Amino acid sequence: MSMEGRVAVVTGASRGIGAAIAERFALDGAAVAVSARTVEEGDHPLPGSIATTLRSIADGGGTALPVAADLSKQEDRARLVETVERELGPIDILVNNAAVTYFEPVDKFQEAHYRLMFEVQVRAPFELAQLVLPGMRERKRGWILNISSGAAIHPQGPPYQGGGAGTTYGMCKAALERFTTGLASEVYPDGIAVNALSPSGLVKTPGVVHHQLDRMVPPERVEPVEYIVEAAYSLCTGDPAVLTGRVTYARPLVSELGLSVEAGPA
Repeated sequence: MSMEGRVAVVTGASRGIGAAIAERFALDGAAVAVSARTVEEGDHPLPGSIATTLRSIADGGGTALPVAADLSKQEDRARLVETVERELGPIDILVNNAAVTYFEPVDKFQEAHYRLMFEVQVRAPFELAQLVLPGMRERKRGWILNISSGAAIHPQGPPYQGGGAGTTYGMCKAALERFTTGLASEVYPDGIAVNALSPSGLVKTPGVVHHQLDRMVPPERVEPVEYIVEAAYSLCTGDPAVLTGRVTYARPLVSELGLSVEAGPA
């Protein structure tokens, strides 16, 4: 289980879970393409940027390549893969983490928001996989990881607890998980692992704080980012013959694999 000499692409790596995964992979020797829309601090209302992630990786002695990309645009998806292959070499690992999320009830959901969410959270992972698969198949090696969410789980009821406005977000993540298992079955003979991973609790990313989701859960359900980072590392270094087709959660996987997690404050 080592990333030495591997090339990894992590989308949505300007902040939160994506930035933490990119830093962890680079720490272990991978050359990591850090991709997001936010290039510098101040380009987005939320804290975090490609530049900040790059500095963190450089400070740890790692190798990273910045690639600004808007994954709602097909041309940017193609350019991302082309740039990484030209600058770093064949892609061994793809982590689909980028997300754009709106929380609106179905009867008020805007069409532009709906289309944007599905482009970034469903279409982009699908198309990026299409772009990296030929090389992975040729080398008989590869790892694709889709970052999902417990929102994909169906609400339990009746009665239902509260209204909420996460239906469209849940639809995107459910589609991503079905894509994961289907693709895993297709590429299994080629030595390519495809998995979906969700936090077991709530990770206090800048986006979570912005949407005030952290105010809706008790403190014991807040999870340090290190759990999903170590789980992601294992899914992107494990044996594709065994560790593939999983739709799993960080803490159970950490426990199953006997991983050691040094977590900072949640």
